[in-house]
Amino acid sequence: MASMKTDFLSLTESCGCTAKISPVLLEEVLKKLPLSSDPNILVDIDTHDDAGVYKVNDDLALVLTTDFFPPVCSDPYDFGQIAAANSISDVYAMGGTPVIALNLMMFPSSKLSMEDYSDILRGGYDKASEAGMSIIGGHSIVDSPPKYGLAVVGFIHPRQIITNSGAKPGDSLILTKPLGTGIILAGHRSGLTSEDDLNSAVESMKLLNKTGAAIMKKYSIIGATDITGYGLAGHALKMARASSVTISLKMKQVPLIGNTGKIVAGGCIPGAALRNLEFVEKDSIFEKDLDPDLKIIAADAQTSGGLLMCVPDKIKNEVLDELHSEGLTNSAIIGIVLPKDKKSLILSN
Repeated sequence: MASMKTDFLSLTESCGCTAKISPVLLEEVLKKLPLSSDPNILVDIDTHDDAGVYKVNDDLALVLTTDFFPPVCSDPYDFGQIAAANSISDVYAMGGTPVIALNLMMFPSSKLSMEDYSDILRGGYDKASEAGMSIIGGHSIVDSPPKYGLAVVGFIHPRQIITNSGAKPGDSLILTKPLGTGIILAGHRSGLTSEDDLNSAVESMKLLNKTGAAIMKKYSIIGATDITGYGLAGHALKMARASSVTISLKMKQVPLIGNTGKIVAGGCIPGAALRNLEFVEKDSIFEKDLDPDLKIIAADAQTSGGLLMCVPDKIKNEVLDELHSEGLTNSAIIGIVLPKDKKSLILSN
């Protein structure tokens, strides 16, 4: 572990995926971009999926994604691990196997030591190695605050792609990691987060979605997404729209990191959560019994969050049991996929 020199969190106003552009603004931009007519493009920006997929031949397609963000923790080595895990996650969410990556580094070399630079990269390399992939180069520029991530390429069979358009009515929704990273990081800045909660959030963010992806492939699941900067509600809404269904989430069944609920109740409402609520509210039903704090938690921007998978009802308990037995003990059934209704998302207690 690197020695503590500079508190990386003091260098930035937005942590991790909370730095994402508002989904409302992003949708407006993406509407103006033309879609490619290349028949080998199997997944593109049309459904706002987790990654792009390009067919090489009948047995091989490439999964392509990139992600980077400013620090989410004080230690540069942990930051490198988290940023890499988050970047690789999109390949896992599509059911792919990550193979190679390039570093993306923005670093204020006049403000931070080259040891910090090295520690970030070392964290990324170690997490990539854990995923069974190689980092083979990259690009860096001088910029402040520091930002790090990866451009990742994975392999997948063209007929085994998992997408956010694969949700089917009757599917149960299983979440593999607890929520709360955005709230805990914001609470840390305000002195509302304990060291135990902060450490739990860091460990959750460092955890690869490798095991969850392997279980999805084992059970031939076809619909999933990972939960990152647009929060559980935002990513569930994108899935519902892409699949032409309605998704119903039971928020009291959603696992939370540590004292996430108490931190929200204490008045900590991250700005990213409010932006995400603005995105989902027009196409959502918030039931009258919904706890206002749970509404915020549903919109909390996650960094390196878990997988939200659509599991046929007849195998939901089998899948959940296997997730638990493989160490993903926080995995829980949190909702159900319904036929398309007037609204795409329903949130209740």
